[in-house]
Amino acid sequence: MISRPEFLEFPSSALLVEALATRIGDLLQEGVGRSSDGRASLLVSGGSTPIPLFSRLAGMELPWPQVTISLVDERWVEPSSPDSNEHLVRTHLLQKQAASSRFIPMKTGAATAAQGEENCAASLLTIPQPFDCLILGMGNDGHTASLFPGADNLATAVDLHSEKICMAIQPVTAPHQRMTLTLPAILHSRQLFLHLQGEEKKKVLARAMEAGDPRKMPIRYLLQQETAPLAIYWSP
Repeated sequence: MISRPEFLEFPSSALLVEALATRIGDLLQEGVGRSSDGRASLLVSGGSTPIPLFSRLAGMELPWPQVTISLVDERWVEPSSPDSNEHLVRTHLLQKQAASSRFIPMKTGAATAAQGEENCAASLLTIPQPFDCLILGMGNDGHTASLFPGADNLATAVDLHSEKICMAIQPVTAPHQRMTLTLPAILHSRQLFLHLQGEEKKKVLARAMEAGDPRKMPIRYLLQQETAPLAIYWSP
């Protein structure tokens, strides 16, 4: 049985980034060494918080040509849009040393996320699994990935018996249709990381750690599970 999440607190973002990047690098090296075909996988989230981490990882000497990078979730916008997580990753992570990695986008040419679900799933299924490491963020409403409270199909996205790796979802309180990894897909990881910054996020995390309905704060689905190890990295 996996114990409660590991919580690591750092006095600055710079120290957190160095520690987390080193740990991710070690996991990717281990993944390449463990895999029969010498491949490892890294799944990342969007937002402003991971940008310094992406920049640090990009310059690290790692076996990047053997690493597949993809997304935890994506807004259904053009990859050139500043709202696109793919755009964020291409700008800050797929640079320098990491430019030689293999990247699998979530956004397809389909007009809607629902129409793109099948092709997106087919692409994601080419990534080595279980994922070696998967980095999550958390919104002030307690959402993670694109598992938003109040979304009509949240129950389907968090169904542990679902065989879907991803699904289209429409947040009630955020713009854009989304594509998100399902909860069972997220949990099919050797190591989960929750990367948080700021006092407000620490307060939200404290509320989420209390007993309560995970549908109201979907990050609880990750905090309450005992399937995949979760390490929480926080700095002011």
